[in-house]
Amino acid sequence: MTVAQKAGVPSPVRRLAGETVARRLEANPAVKRAKIDVAQVYYHQDFLTPVQCARLITLIDASRRPSTLLSTNPDAQFRTSESCDMDRWSPDVRPTDEAIAELLGIDASHGETMQGQRYAPGQQFRAHHDYFHAGESYYDKVVESGGQRTWTAMIYLNDVREGGATWFPQAGIRVAPKRGLLLAWNNMNPDGSPNLATLHEGMPVVQGTKYIVTKWFREGSWLRG
Repeated sequence: MTVAQKAGVPSPVRRLAGETVARRLEANPAVKRAKIDVAQVYYHQDFLTPVQCARLITLIDASRRPSTLLSTNPDAQFRTSESCDMDRWSPDVRPTDEAIAELLGIDASHGETMQGQRYAPGQQFRAHHDYFHAGESYYDKVVESGGQRTWTAMIYLNDVREGGATWFPQAGIRVAPKRGLLLAWNNMNPDGSPNLATLHEGMPVVQGTKYIVTKWFREGSWLRG
């Protein structure tokens, strides 16, 4: 199986999701697109207030546990952060959860549970894709629960003294953590196939502690009634 085959095939549903969300973001004066052609990447400064960020940090610290991976990876250093699943109906979480879906114009039912993540000095998440790879052991199961991931939205909850940038090596952009900054990107190509150039890495924190929340969206409904 080639790399392209493992990634997946074009999809009109995912193509439409890319087009409609991009159109909505580009019509928003608070949103800026990264100056690259190989992927759709957008920034929204001050998406959350300092008070909102602090509240989410408190929730992460209360429930954090070692981060896990969908696929089996023998490298214990691949993802060394701590994570927690955030209750989407909690009054401290729901406003942020729904505001992200509203910003992107995606039905909230397509959004996975928002994840909080904490990176202490030396912790990292090595280069990976957010979309699901066809042929992996987990693939059939995730396809049954909403299908492929389309968009990712990540919010930095604090400034970091050194390190901790989000690096897209193939796209050629690197984003330093900044409190309240939302970073969003389409994991698909214009034709709805997975975009290899969305490979990204949570670089090691050098000084300080990095807190983020991440929201992934599916092509279909992730919530079950």
